[in-house]
Amino acid sequence: MQYLEPAIRCLLGVVFLVSSVSKVRNRASFEAFVASTRRLQPWGAALSRQVAVLVVAAEAAICALLAVGGRPAVTAGLVLAAGLLLAFTGGIALALHRKVDTSCRCFGRSETPLGPQHIVRNLLLTAFAAVGVAAAGATGPVEAGGAVVAVCAGLVVGGLVTVMDDIVQLFRPIPVQQARRPR
Repeated sequence: MQYLEPAIRCLLGVVFLVSSVSKVRNRASFEAFVASTRRLQPWGAALSRQVAVLVVAAEAAICALLAVGGRPAVTAGLVLAAGLLLAFTGGIALALHRKVDTSCRCFGRSETPLGPQHIVRNLLLTAFAAVGVAAAGATGPVEAGGAVVAVCAGLVVGGLVTVMDDIVQLFRPIPVQQARRPR
């Protein structure tokens, strides 16, 4: 259990770091995120900018809490991550139910429309956060090699999560009309 916590901290830290930075890397990125938020909100466009700012602030706070270390900060970061992921999951489910056609702005610019795969991803990340809370404060001898492997595994898996849409796109069949189009 003592290796699960650092692995999960790194996994979620990478996910929320990439997510927050990709939304604010420039004005156009943030405005695109605000527009996406506007399309997703069931209560209208009036609060879009405030919700977008709140989301980015929460994502950055999660990164800081997970990076600081110490049981209270890590637990708070993991609980905040789980709560935010569940809110995202609910928002995506509602958007799919309402047939809102918008791309996933989770990690910046993406042409991939929101779909069930985003719900599954968020639920898996929520489960990791819950396991991280359970593993926080686990005691036992920690060997340097095991800690390095745990941290590297968390970083790699976190990186893969951030490019999930691209990976999924690689394995989608090409529609017939696109496959035959001359280049």
